[in-house]
Amino acid sequence: MSMIATQDGTQIFYKDWGPRDAQPLVFHHGWPLSADDWDAQMLYFLGQGYRVIAHDRRGHGRSSQAGEGHDMDHYAADIAAVVAHLDLRNAVHIGHSTGGGEALRYVARHGQEQGRVAKLVLIGAVPPIMVRTEGNPGGLPLEVFDGFRQQLAANRPQFYLDVASGPFYGFNRPGTQASQGVIHNWWRQGMMGGAKAHFDGIKAFSETDFTEDLKAIDVPTLVMHGDDDQIVPIANSALLSAKLLKKGTLKVYERLSHGMCTTHADVVNPDLLAFIRA
Repeated sequence: MSMIATQDGTQIFYKDWGPRDAQPLVFHHGWPLSADDWDAQMLYFLGQGYRVIAHDRRGHGRSSQAGEGHDMDHYAADIAAVVAHLDLRNAVHIGHSTGGGEALRYVARHGQEQGRVAKLVLIGAVPPIMVRTEGNPGGLPLEVFDGFRQQLAANRPQFYLDVASGPFYGFNRPGTQASQGVIHNWWRQGMMGGAKAHFDGIKAFSETDFTEDLKAIDVPTLVMHGDDDQIVPIANSALLSAKLLKKGTLKVYERLSHGMCTTHADVVNPDLLAFIRA
């Protein structure tokens, strides 16, 4: 497997497909998944002639199950190590959910120098901040995320099955036909990772404030979000993020779920391609 070691010795797994002289697209996956969640995008863009890269976040998938460092600063530093190792330039970074926060922090802290980053895409992404605070009164109560932690600690396999078969893909909506293959694949990816990383990751994706990161981004950024996203509600995420970005474009998908990259790849992929080519 393709692995690199970060400064603290954590082994990060990554995929790197396509021509080495093609423009690189770097994909950042959501919690608690892995690079495999981008299969529909990586195969599509590989077919379009791009170089496609995706990694497993520390403690997730095939990366080592580090006991520490499950926060956005470490996540961003880890992907910076992958980018430096592969010497990627003029890249488009595409982040979903927690991966949107990771991609945003990477670009804000590491990626806007030496021509590393051309564009950024945030899909169903967690910024600016998910949890309710005095400065973010529309956020979700901390008790929601405490509930996630309690369910994970009590019965992680069942919790992951419930998320995948319900709100993540909108399979709990009337008239929606659930895909058992998609559900099982989500569960498989989740259970590959470490419970400690996933437990700590809930704090990372819910309590990190990305307001200053959004303000610092100076590359064209596409914000894509389904208006029926039950995991990251659009009103307190994409609609706010788009206003804070200097060069942001907002695209809202009617009735689509948090997992629209999988359930509606035929819709999402061409829009991504158009943005990348623009």
